[in-house]
Amino acid sequence: MSEALLLSLARQSLETLLWITAPMLVVGMVVGIIISVLQVVTSIQDATLAFVPRAIAVFLAFLLSLPWIVHKFVAYTTHLFSNFVIYIR
Repeated sequence: MSEALLLSLARQSLETLLWITAPMLVVGMVVGIIISVLQVVTSIQDATLAFVPRAIAVFLAFLLSLPWIVHKFVAYTTHLFSNFVIYIR
């Protein structure tokens, strides 16, 4: 396996990983910022108040984006196995 092919495979893997995790990361970040602003405004510094809404929001984002995630995984795996001959040279 050549160096360029290995780098291309690693780039595709990381790109797929970033696309798959992006919805949960963005939702977690937005909800975390909103909760932080609310904590600053109300002067409530409770760790549970910061964690629970963010965890629920990330879980809901995961459930809503799960069909898309599965589609991305299947497309990537199909692409990987369809070019398998190139990778074993």
